[in-house]
Amino acid sequence: MQVQKSYKETAYGNLYLVPTPIGNLGDTSQRILDTLNEVDLIASEDTRNTQKLLNHFGIQKAQKSLHEHNFKERIPQLLELLKSGQSIAQVSDAGMPSISDPGHELVLACIEENIHVIALPGPTAGLTALIASGLTPQPHYFYGFLPRKKKEQLTTLATLQQLSATMIFYESPYRLKATLANFVEVFGADRQVVVCRELTKIHEEYLRGSLQEVLTYCSENEIKGECCLLLAGASTNIQTLEIAQLTDEQLIQMIDTLIAKGDKPNAAIKEVAKQVGIKKQELYQLYHREK
Repeated sequence: MQVQKSYKETAYGNLYLVPTPIGNLGDTSQRILDTLNEVDLIASEDTRNTQKLLNHFGIQKAQKSLHEHNFKERIPQLLELLKSGQSIAQVSDAGMPSISDPGHELVLACIEENIHVIALPGPTAGLTALIASGLTPQPHYFYGFLPRKKKEQLTTLATLQQLSATMIFYESPYRLKATLANFVEVFGADRQVVVCRELTKIHEEYLRGSLQEVLTYCSENEIKGECCLLLAGASTNIQTLEIAQLTDEQLIQMIDTLIAKGDKPNAAIKEVAKQVGIKKQELYQLYHREK
């Protein structure tokens, strides 16, 4: 067990997780600006992108890149600086570090070394879009970016088919139509969906309707800008129908998807059994019989 008293002084510096605007620079809080001014170094997903933000607010601060391609060699360097007493602000290109962006590996490394990790509140696309979507805000389930390959995406969506929570996804405009088509295949044409694009920018737009309506619109119109997809959860009646329609192969795919994400087989079987409302032992026998 570990107890972190965030504002108790230690010999180490602090790691600050600093959100950055997702579009509108006016969303930058005074605390964010103060933190960026006060730290010794900024660890940035893309130093060029962060430099634009720093220039806008007249902040002069050294940066080091930290992204998915260099984090293994960069983290030891940052830990050394933190242990020497320097404080570091970690930022991604837009929104919250670690949320569909780099950051989590450095957080884990700092926790392991008893270095304080302090998160600042601020812009995040998923929740911002959710509260204006018109869909039920609670409970909600944040997924982020889905797998790009169709087969892997369909398998992943099958594990979410019966969730009653509103689901939040991120998607590129270039893959939006294909993803919506997969949604129709898995969730049905009538499930309600909201696509939000260009969030907080001058061309912000919400597309609300059934999956088929929104897919048709996106097929007939050019969609630009990063998109946030919000999908209505299954109603009780829909959940019952969808669960009844699940084949043995789909159940096994759901288990394999969880295992691929790092779950142990028994834990994955237990979770899927809970989701679909069947006995764990029955699913265990099915899985090992087919495997």
